[in-house]
Amino acid sequence: MSDFQRVAQAMQYLAAHAHEQPSLAAVASAVHLSPFHFQRLFCRWAGTTPKRFLQALTLERGKALLDQSASVLETAHALGLSGGSRLHDHFVQLAAVTPGEYKSRGAGLVIEYGLHATPVGPLWLAQTPRGVCRAELLDFHSPATLLAELQQAWPLSTIRENPAATAPVVAAMFGAADAAAAGPVSLHVAGTNFQLAVWRALLNIPPAALTSYGQIAAAVGRPTAARAVGNAIGANPVALLIPCHRVIQQSGALGGYRWGLGKKLMIQTWEQLQAAPVI
Repeated sequence: MSDFQRVAQAMQYLAAHAHEQPSLAAVASAVHLSPFHFQRLFCRWAGTTPKRFLQALTLERGKALLDQSASVLETAHALGLSGGSRLHDHFVQLAAVTPGEYKSRGAGLVIEYGLHATPVGPLWLAQTPRGVCRAELLDFHSPATLLAELQQAWPLSTIRENPAATAPVVAAMFGAADAAAAGPVSLHVAGTNFQLAVWRALLNIPPAALTSYGQIAAAVGRPTAARAVGNAIGANPVALLIPCHRVIQQSGALGGYRWGLGKKLMIQTWEQLQAAPVI
């Protein structure tokens, strides 16, 4: 049997026995390999670990069960998991939402949005009662596209245009004289555990300061994961508030930016001008 056939057979075994949550040793035995050699072989051919592959299978089956109105606990038991906390871990790590959030689809949630002029260009911002859930610079997407994406993410929520409600947040973001009355800006974002750790590290970068992807990787305890850090930064759903524009390459090059390198440089320059002493 070729290596390709062994991995294909292992995938079939995992799909058929996912409800049993088989161990690495059990899957390796099914394809007549030691756990050590099977792990290496699977990673080489599948590009992921057997555990991660099983988690993905479990997540998709979990979504199907929740869609069929099964409870979180019923779903966890049907998937061979010990309880709701294990199902919660699968969803948060792979789907960036909790099982309850996936099941509710935003039911009962009111989201308000508005489009605002800012010193760095038009900003489309949406917020829930818990905080800002989206902030997008309009360099590559139209407001209609952003609204459609928001509706897809929260299909059962009530979404309404209300720029008067979002204006105080924008004022606070850009240091308007009357922004103090708005109080601190809260966020309502979902991400994997790793993404959230990266975003928290970004929040610690002072205005007008710059840091590197490698320094952020070190800050989250993953010093060799600069590329993964870059991916997490690229998934940032709230421009400016989670300041991914303050991260550059070790060489001093700008690096990537979800809203374009020209916009990244513009924002960095604007922040530096705000921090510069008035002469």
